Amino acid sequence: MDSPTSKPPKKKRPSPRRDGREAAVQFLFGHDIQGDAVVDLEAIDTFWDLRLARDPARVFARSLIEGISAHLAEIDESIRNHLQNFAFQRLAVVDRNILRLATYEMLHGDHIPPEAAMNEAIEIAKRFGTAESPAFINGVLDSLLKEAQDSSS
Repeated sequence: MDSPTSKPPKKKRPSPRRDGREAAVQFLFGHDIQGDAVVDLEAIDTFWDLRLARDPARVFARSLIEGISAHLAEIDESIRNHLQNFAFQRLAVVDRNILRLATYEMLHGDHIPPEAAMNEAIEIAKRFGTAESPAFINGVLDSLLKEAQDSSS
């Protein structure tokens, strides 16, 4: 039993990489909601006025956002090709941007194995998506991973 003077347990801060991924998804979400066709990389600086993050997370988030922006058409096409009976534009905005992040990391990231990128996406979906988001994202990314593995064999 806790004594009246005991402190509540400290909330564990996410790693700089997880925090950077979450910040990237939040930035991309805001961008997507506004309907902008091109990611405004200058808006990242303004974004940090709204979202607190340590410097390593900011640097990592920026690199992810820049990479996603540079490969957005390819990333979106990869996602479209792995959706089953679902239109890309009908995706929940948060799910679409988690998929963009994970697809970028799986196809272009040399800093993380594809399976780890999937796991990170699923964890982010648990935090920001709906109850169905983790399973949905897992299914799409699993299909993408299997295709990538088949084509590299």
